[in-house]
Amino acid sequence: MPTYMLIMRASEAGLAASKAQDMESVITAMGRYNEAMMDAGVMVGGDGLSDPAEGAVVDFSTPEPSVTPGAYGPVESLFNGYWTIRVDDLDAATDWARRCPLGPGQKLEVRRVTDESDFADFADNEYLQKEAGWREELEGKPAEG
Repeated sequence: MPTYMLIMRASEAGLAASKAQDMESVITAMGRYNEAMMDAGVMVGGDGLSDPAEGAVVDFSTPEPSVTPGAYGPVESLFNGYWTIRVDDLDAATDWARRCPLGPGQKLEVRRVTDESDFADFADNEYLQKEAGWREELEGKPAEG
């Protein structure tokens, strides 16, 4: 069954509007959404992201990558967080996206996550074979700091 990523995006105005909302209500609404996906057995994972000012962009345009603090380019469509869900197809993924309790100025981009079938022509590649083992190793392994 394919995995899809629901990518939460917002404009700077949308982000400002969401900060003005009652955070307790936002957490409760998102919690209910997450719980519905867990109960349906479709949720694989997900996380929210900190303010873009806390991050950096690594640019590979030059031989030596440069690091710039802050968001990538103009702040028109921030990547705020994501969910990964395992469902039958794009229609099922967009059905879940429509249920998300987001407000004006926010969007969910729905994209299929690639899997081994996307690289079938390269099945004998050493690193694709290693990746299959790495995925098995990572499943069930707690994250370390």
